[in-house]
Amino acid sequence: MSEFNRVKGSCLCGGVHVQVANAAGKIGACHCGMCRKWGGGPLLAVECGSEVSFTGEENISTFSSSEWATRGFCKQCGTHLFYRFNENNQYIMPVGLLENTDELLFDHQIFIDKKPSYYSFSNKTADMTEAEVFAMYGA
Repeated sequence: MSEFNRVKGSCLCGGVHVQVANAAGKIGACHCGMCRKWGGGPLLAVECGSEVSFTGEENISTFSSSEWATRGFCKQCGTHLFYRFNENNQYIMPVGLLENTDELLFDHQIFIDKKPSYYSFSNKTADMTEAEVFAMYGA
């Protein structure tokens, strides 16, 4: 599956709902220190593009985690909602936030050189180091 349309999801308390027009059909893991600090482990996420809409926006709080990105969460229950690139408004969303994701393929990992040794995924994935990520996407 390469993409799925009109995917929706919600936070743990139901205070925030999201609709995504064109999410990628693939799951990636980020092992950077910020993602691991944010969620207590790697971020398993789906690229959701910029066509994303929310209801319950009064429950969304944001944090500028870097010069290039903002993280959002539900200020009622704390659910992580998104990592958004400031320049192009592209959303990366935790896969657990979205519904009907059983058919998605876990196919890539980034910041693989920052992954601690105490966990490992058995899936065969395309892996990128920190230097490779910054070279490809810029910072």
